[in-house]
Amino acid sequence: MFSKETIFDVLRKYRVIAVVGASRNPEKDSFKVASYLKSKGYEVIPINPFTDEILGEKSYKSILDLPEEKKKRLEVVDIFRPSEEVPSVVDQAIELKKRYGKPHVVWMQLGIRNDEAAKKAASAGLTVIMDKCIMMEHRSNEDMLKIHFRKSKMGKGAKTC
Repeated sequence: MFSKETIFDVLRKYRVIAVVGASRNPEKDSFKVASYLKSKGYEVIPINPFTDEILGEKSYKSILDLPEEKKKRLEVVDIFRPSEEVPSVVDQAIELKKRYGKPHVVWMQLGIRNDEAAKKAASAGLTVIMDKCIMMEHRSNEDMLKIHFRKSKMGKGAKTC
C-alpha cells in the first residue's frame, strides 16, 4: 500500500502533524516521537483528551476539536492508539478531508494496523501508512531530507556541494 518513496514524499512535503494519542509522559513513545518531530521543524499538534498541553503546545480532544485555522493546515494524522480505535480517527480525518481538502495522510505507528480503516481512508483519497514509526522513518531518510530542504532554501537550479 505504501513504498519507501511514498514515505519519503510524506516526510518531505508535509510539515503539520497531529499526534493522536500524544502523551505528556516523557517515557512514552508518543511523547518521544512528537518531541523528535518538533525538534526537526515539524509543527506538532497534540491530540489527547486528558491534558491541556504537551511539549508547550495546546492539546485538543480530537482532530475535529481543532480550531478552524489548524484544520485547514493539518496535513498528517499520526495515530498512537490501539488498532481497534483507528476507525474513529480515520472517520474524523475523512470528514476533515471532505471539508478542507486536508489532511493528506493517515499514519499508523509501529504495531498499529487496521486494514479496513486503511481501505476506507485510501478510498477517500488519503495516503495511508501502517505499522511504521514516523521518527524511525525520518531518521532513515534524514540525509536525503536535509539535501532536499537545503536545495529548496537555495532556490531552483541551485547545486549543493
